[in-house]
Amino acid sequence: MKTKTETHIAAAQEKPIRLQEYGVGIFPTLSTKSALKKAIKKEYILVNGKLGTTSTFIHGNEIIAFIHPENDPCKKQLILKLEVVYEDDYLAIMNKPPGILVSGNSFKTIANALEQNLKKSDQADAVKPQPTHRLDYATTGLLLIGKTSASILALNRLFEQKKVLKTYFAVTIGKMKKEGTIDIPIDDKKAFSKFEIVNTVVSERFQYLNLVKLTPKTGRRHQLRKHLAFLGNPILGDSTYGKEGLILKGKGLYLHAFSLGFVHPFTKENLRFEKELPAKYRKLFS
Repeated sequence: MKTKTETHIAAAQEKPIRLQEYGVGIFPTLSTKSALKKAIKKEYILVNGKLGTTSTFIHGNEIIAFIHPENDPCKKQLILKLEVVYEDDYLAIMNKPPGILVSGNSFKTIANALEQNLKKSDQADAVKPQPTHRLDYATTGLLLIGKTSASILALNRLFEQKKVLKTYFAVTIGKMKKEGTIDIPIDDKKAFSKFEIVNTVVSERFQYLNLVKLTPKTGRRHQLRKHLAFLGNPILGDSTYGKEGLILKGKGLYLHAFSLGFVHPFTKENLRFEKELPAKYRKLFS
């Protein structure tokens, strides 16, 4: 079987970093940690001509090679037009539509559509663009993308250090307090969310519908959806955590990633982006 080899020259690092962290996204078909670990395990990765391992450290200027069967990569291209809210040489902000996974094993994902929607970075450590956080399949709104190895690492660090300020809007069901904090653990881990009602309308079917501004202080899976369900005010359209008999079908989940704020890891600019609510929200709260 024919083989194909791709190479990458590692960017200089302030501190040595493990290959399994640095190498995420440097080759188009290794855009996730799990894919990279599999390639290392199958002995497809060489560093300066020697087999790379999970204990290999990258200092800078190493030649990293990815050797794999020619028919390994999925050559079929996903055609999906996405809205680019912001883009520079290091990162981008996309507007995620509903009903699509951010990443994963599926063919139709945001990750697989990024290259066709973004300009290739001119930086030496340019990689396949990669989402640096998650939004649920049904959630809409702002998604932060890294375009270089250094940027992906820096953005991941900002999220870990809780230095990315995120706000969401949701439509919830039932009577709620005007504002509050939810600190109910999720999967035995601490989880904190703040909420504030912006508008409320009376609903014949749902009693009340609330437009709620949400600020998560942690990033647990399905955190906002679970927290609001714990309060007894699930998000409209949530088929997983909604109340039986009160699940709106056919309109999707009413959860929108409205804003992102952070200090650009390379230009040091204070950046803040907002994406207006989809039309279906505005129809409910005129």
